[in-house]
Amino acid sequence: MKKQTETINREDVMFFFRDEEKLNTLSSDDRIEIFLQILQGSSDITTELLNELIADYNVRDLKISQI
Repeated sequence: MKKQTETINREDVMFFFRDEEKLNTLSSDDRIEIFLQILQGSSDITTELLNELIADYNVRDLKISQI
């Protein structure tokens, strides 16, 4: 496989993720990898963020509690 050198900017990335057709080219593994790597640090992971994620995906029988 030939590696292409191409520069992408923020607008390119956001356009890709907002385009459902393009987003659907990613596998489930690709999506999980991106999800696990995208946040900058532990301070990004909050109770509110996790609760929003749970609500957005209609996850039931899961509760986030803060120590």
